[in-house]
Amino acid sequence: MAVSFTRYGRLYYLDPGEHSPKVGDKVLVPTDSGPEVAECVWAPQYTSEDVDGLPLCAGLAGEEHLARDETNKRRRAEARSVSKRLIKRHTLPMKVVGIDYLDEDNVYTVYFSAPHRVDFRALVRDLARNLRARVELRQIGPRDEARLQGGIGPCGRDLCCATFLKDFEPVSVRMAKDQDLPVNPLRIAGACGRLMCCLKYEHPLYQEFRASAPRAGVNVETPQGPGVVVGHNVPSDSVVVRLNDGGRRCACPSASVCSPRIQHERMYDSERKPGTQHSAE
Repeated sequence: MAVSFTRYGRLYYLDPGEHSPKVGDKVLVPTDSGPEVAECVWAPQYTSEDVDGLPLCAGLAGEEHLARDETNKRRRAEARSVSKRLIKRHTLPMKVVGIDYLDEDNVYTVYFSAPHRVDFRALVRDLARNLRARVELRQIGPRDEARLQGGIGPCGRDLCCATFLKDFEPVSVRMAKDQDLPVNPLRIAGACGRLMCCLKYEHPLYQEFRASAPRAGVNVETPQGPGVVVGHNVPSDSVVVRLNDGGRRCACPSASVCSPRIQHERMYDSERKPGTQHSAE
């Protein structure tokens, strides 16, 4: 099953155990600071893969858990308002991104972004005095800021970092070139202003395709006749061919124009011609 602590937030996967919550139910998720309330997004279902090491769902949330969760939400909202007001008073170049609160330890964690390192010692003292709790400030980078805030990427879907990506891996401009994307920061940058994460985890697909597909300019045989490769479409595993007969373009599966595949099929068909002797052991 999958749960989310915030609406349209990042998904966390659980082992439902003996529980069978429905979509929309509030369930208890074990954390380092005790069970926390989250909303069931995917109901429990069987999977064909062996999945181990998932946290075990602690059951449905009761009235006391829901009341505690609402109280913590109000405290986080109050801490955000107080933080913004005090940051403005101290004239610090900071932007509050997220607030975390542990009621058992009475500790607030304020996540903020800033263009450079900030001396916030006086701010921490004022926050602790106003909130009557211990306060920790943590500066995060642009990628973590986008993950916490969420949003919609250039593809029109929810940000990868805010949904399923767990770790950030280095992304290079070479990956964009290998995927035939324009080296334009406005076209290959995500909501965080950095290179899109999908360039990294989609790159192996492009490498595998280029290793087997014919290069542009190569003469190939297609089911519709001979032609020349003029383009590739990696997501659909196809190549664009300009036919010699009339110059018409067509999209063909890469397997249908792959030379080793064609040679294998020709050899296999010749062995299957009528009159060919076959031996069976």
